[in-house]
Parts: sequence; structure tokens; C-alpha cells
Amino acid sequence: MRDVAVVTGGSAGIGLAAAERLARGGRAVAILAREPGRLEEAAGMLRRLGSPVLAIPADVADAAAVDAAAERVERDLGPIGAWVNNAMSTVVAPADRITPEEYRRVTDTTYLSQVYGTLAALRHMKPRGRGAIVQVSSGLGIRAAALQAPYCAAKFAVSGFTDALRTELIADGVKVSLTVVYLPAVNTPQFGWARNRTGHEQEAPDPIFDPRLAAEAIHFAVENPRREIWVGRSTVMMAIAQALAPALADRQASSFKEEQLGAPMGYRPGNLEEAPPGPARMDGRFGDRVKAARHEFFTSRQRDAAKLGGLGLLAALGAVGATSVLRGVRRLLR
Repeated sequence: MRDVAVVTGGSAGIGLAAAERLARGGRAVAILAREPGRLEEAAGMLRRLGSPVLAIPADVADAAAVDAAAERVERDLGPIGAWVNNAMSTVVAPADRITPEEYRRVTDTTYLSQVYGTLAALRHMKPRGRGAIVQVSSGLGIRAAALQAPYCAAKFAVSGFTDALRTELIADGVKVSLTVVYLPAVNTPQFGWARNRTGHEQEAPDPIFDPRLAAEAIHFAVENPRREIWVGRSTVMMAIAQALAPALADRQASSFKEEQLGAPMGYRPGNLEEAPPGPARMDGRFGDRVKAARHEFFTSRQRDAAKLGGLGLLAALGAVGATSVLRGVRRLLR
């Protein structure tokens, strides 16, 4: 029996790219999304790769619908070995121009959907003592930016939930992996689907990456579980800036407001409440600006090794030069 992977938001963009990569890797794939026509088109694309595919129309903000989808996957495809929480929505607008209902809906679709997907997967994985759960997050879940308050808050919440759950799994000896994948700007249709109150088309800030790079990182997380994965150099720089100089990072992130504003346009309701029609495609409108990187992602294991190397270097330098450093400090204090 083939290993089975579930991908939410699997009918377009990163979700479709991830489902394709998992299918090419030999897994049976179940994709969840709201728009039935696009979902079936995506399923047809995946079936051509030769793997079993199950398309389930579902709003992942509905916990009961997610549970029912998991039950159907187990019944029709087999035991779930991997679950990728990818679905999201956002509102592009200043924080004080976003309604309470919009904050709630973004929270439901971008944060709580990952909670519901994770819990549904765990109900099946924990008794078997194996499985991989991947949370698709964003660099904006490390370093927040203007015009994205609900989305940033939801992605920060995903990290908190995942860290808390991971400690419980460790304490209970449960061999189910949890990985958070932090993404940069990615060339997907989402930039044309988001609810937008700015009066301008939303632009993606450079550098922009291929959704297939995100899919490679997700596939890696399933096959080689890591605590965290950062995709793209910009995500790494955001994490470093936030850790070392958060006030400076605030000022740098403030420029993101202008970078997002493109050509004038009217209000767009977007996909917050209803999925818009459109084809099953991975790529958005920024193809001419996409960085040609297919393996540019960095894992927490690499980060930890770099930290240990840095500590070793500091220790060596300290053993050699501590006296001269102290002399220099004394001179500055005179």
C-alpha cells in the first residue's frame, strides 16, 4: 500500500505544487479545497502522475468537515502518513480598516484550519505511533509587516500552537513529527485572490520564489522531519533581523507597506468568504521576477550546527584574546 499524504488548499499555488511533488515521490494524495471545479481539475492533473488521488471539497475552517475528510481519506486511500496544512486567506488593508468579522475569518482559515488539520491527523497517527505533520507558514510569521495584521497574527499563532503540541508529543513519547515551513514571497495566484481594501493591486516584494521550491521544502519535511525549515534567503534574513535587532526590523518592515501597493484598483472581496472561480494553476503573475532557485531552503538542524560552530569560534577567540579585549574595554572606559 502506498503512503498517503493530505494537502489542504491543494487545488492551486503552493498546495497544488506540494501535492504534485508528493505524488511524484510515490505517495497517494488527498487534496482539500473549497472550489469543486478547480479541485477536480487539480485532481486530474495529479492522476496523470500515476498515483491514487482523492479530491474532497471542504472548508478547512470547519472542524467537523476536516474530521470527516480525514475519515474518508483513511477509508478510501489508506492510513494517513503525512498531513500538510497549507490553506490560508488574508485581508490586505491597514489594521484599523479591517473589520472584526474579517479578523475572525482570517483566524479561522489561516490559524484554526491548521489546528483542526493537525488534530484530525493526530487522531489517526497517534495510535499507529508514526506520521509527519507540516505547517506551512510564512516569514511574516517571524517578522510581521504592514497591511497584513490578521495574516501575520494567525501565522504567529501557528508557531505557538505547534511548539506547545510538540512538547506534549515529546513528553508522551509519540513519534509523530511536527515541522513548520516558513516561506518567502512566492509566485502564486493568491496575490490576485486576497481581499483588498488598499485601493491598489497587491504586489509581491522581491525576491519572489517559485512555488515548486516551497513544494521541495515541504516534501523534504515529510521525508526528513526537521523542527523548522526556512525557504529563501529573504526568510532567513527576516529571522536574523528579528532576533538581533527587532526595532531596526520594525523600520525596515514599514517599507513593505509601499512595496505592496501597485496599480490603482477598486475594492476586491477576494476569497475570504467564497472561493473565486479559476483554473488549477501553481503560478501567479510574477513569473518574470521569479528567482531560479530550486533547493534554497535551510533547516533548523543547519541553524543549530552553525550556532555550535559559532560558539566554538568564540570560545577559541576568547581563549586567545580575552586579555587584549579586556584591555581595550578599559581604555574605552577611561
